[in-house]
Amino acid sequence: MLADLLSECFATDLEETWERERTATPVRAFAVRLHATGCSLREITSILAEFGVERSHGAVWNWVHWLADSVSDPPTAQPSRVAVDETAVKINGEWSWLYAAIDIDTKLILDVTLFGRHGTDPAAAFLSGLTEKHDLSEAEFLVDQFGYRTALARLGLSGRVNYTDRNLIEKWFHTLKMRIDRFHTSWVGSRASVREWLEQFVHYYNHQRPHQALDGRTPVEEVLN
Repeated sequence: MLADLLSECFATDLEETWERERTATPVRAFAVRLHATGCSLREITSILAEFGVERSHGAVWNWVHWLADSVSDPPTAQPSRVAVDETAVKINGEWSWLYAAIDIDTKLILDVTLFGRHGTDPAAAFLSGLTEKHDLSEAEFLVDQFGYRTALARLGLSGRVNYTDRNLIEKWFHTLKMRIDRFHTSWVGSRASVREWLEQFVHYYNHQRPHQALDGRTPVEEVLN
């Protein structure tokens, strides 16, 4: 059972990334997957100990960071419908705004960015960065307020107010905030550490989390196939 579970992880693909580590790659990959799906570092080390693998919190945290640094995420996409929105998050007791965009059809998270405020200017900055990462020439943006229409117009992008299909981005924010509640201590620290955590979560969502609407495939599998 354990061998089968570990074999489903990243295993051979990351041998070069972790080649100098003394812990077997499937074990490290299993620990990273546990972290992405909601386990704290303390819980992960306890689970590994049950299997006879004694490692420190710091070692597990290093594995998570090495993985995030070794993977390019997300892959370049050419979406036809993109939902974009922002949500408030608290970092060190102060509010910031997380902007995110998702491909409606493939469920791929296209980008996430933190800003110290929200409004038309941050929205335009986020959309501008999005155009540098993906081919949005045929994309229609689905938004929930007319402020986004101004940001889209600045960049010559097409969009409309939509309160139905764009609910997918709201569902993603809900999933994210459940993880934030689970990892609330991760939000006490530098904004850079928060960005790293977000990158890891996006990687998990895009590469590892099967999606019922995609017949059990991940968003990356949907994009690449």
